[in-house]
Amino acid sequence: MKIRKMFILGGVAGFLVIAFAGVNFTKVLRAEISGVYPQLEKFTDCLSIIEKSYVEDVPPEKLIEGAIKGMVSVLDPHSAYLTKEGYKEMQISTTGSFGGLGIEIGVRDEVLTVITPIDGTPAFRAGVLPGDKIIKIDGKQTADMSLEDAVKLLRGPKGTDVTITILRGNQENPTDMTITRAIIHIESVKSEMLEPGYGYIKVRNFQVDTADDIRSSLEEMGPLKGLILDLRYNPGGLLDQAVSVSDIFLSSGLIVYTDGRRPEEKTEYRARKEGSFEGFPMIVLINGGSASAAEIVSGALQDNKRAIVVGVKSFGKASVQSIRPLSDGSALKLTVARYYTPSGRSIQATGIEPDIWVDQRTPEADVEEVKTQTFLREKDLKDHLAPGNEGKSGRTGEYTPRSILDNDYQLKYGLDLLKSWEVFHWARKAA
Repeated sequence: MKIRKMFILGGVAGFLVIAFAGVNFTKVLRAEISGVYPQLEKFTDCLSIIEKSYVEDVPPEKLIEGAIKGMVSVLDPHSAYLTKEGYKEMQISTTGSFGGLGIEIGVRDEVLTVITPIDGTPAFRAGVLPGDKIIKIDGKQTADMSLEDAVKLLRGPKGTDVTITILRGNQENPTDMTITRAIIHIESVKSEMLEPGYGYIKVRNFQVDTADDIRSSLEEMGPLKGLILDLRYNPGGLLDQAVSVSDIFLSSGLIVYTDGRRPEEKTEYRARKEGSFEGFPMIVLINGGSASAAEIVSGALQDNKRAIVVGVKSFGKASVQSIRPLSDGSALKLTVARYYTPSGRSIQATGIEPDIWVDQRTPEADVEEVKTQTFLREKDLKDHLAPGNEGKSGRTGEYTPRSILDNDYQLKYGLDLLKSWEVFHWARKAA
């Protein structure tokens, strides 16, 4: 199986295909014929007028860069023009080690908003919650601030402080939170035994060695009566790792497929029988902070009837982005495809629907925090990509979701569910 290399972003987690493309002059000629040329002529006219008549001299590269940013801004929120600095920041975030707070951010209703704090980071420990609106960073208003600029302000040397001013839920008065930056080295996988025979694996994101780490954890655990795979607050990561992790628990069947305008964007990823861990029931925990690669895994295990998904609806990012480096060291990040779960669902802007709904509650949160916590989801992002006509709106042979109206921890509920083997047996037979 040939899987293209993809990377996680510092903002909303996403999939990035590295592609090195030169100028295709045949396409340029086609563009002229199709009517793009007159629009390019209008652009050059505007550029010429500004250069000749504007009250001050403006470097042409600044004008061109502004035009490119404007062009990309009319696309979906995951497409973007990356300056040299922005491209370097993105590459830094893929290494799994950088100085910052450890939060994924996006823009909701024109306001900089927390998508999810990454488990174990300064932001998570400080009590930052999904849905928190960041209205100031070190006293600077974030209104009209780009994500790139916001990331620059949030990152910094280890040991330095940054103050973010947040609005939470329906609160009228903002709160200042001063957080000390740290080197964010994200340990992708954490595992332990909850009880004899019942394993727990927490996946914080999908890095280069995530699948290998999970396999090692399973081998160390030995024979299992049940396993909880925790994908809460997981912003995503590498597509090949999402496929490999799914493959660990599936002996056969479709894991995910992508579909775009170009033939090369139409790809199926299937499970291989070698080395699969089966023979025990599984619970997958998700919440509104579970995005992209995390949704691929939960969707694959859910559609293949390998696991019961517990929690609240996931983020809903099911688009694939391609990074196209440009000649001057900048880059274009472009959405090139949607991905679909094995049953044909497009979860873009809709998310993974859990089989059993359990109200979200973190170990640090009290009941009031649960009530005010609001996840930022893909559908809340400006100009988000539509689900796509090819996808199905629901699953065939799906379990019947039921609402659990309590504030108990999802992990405790998952363990109790695992210990009821009959529930797993019922879910496997339901069709």
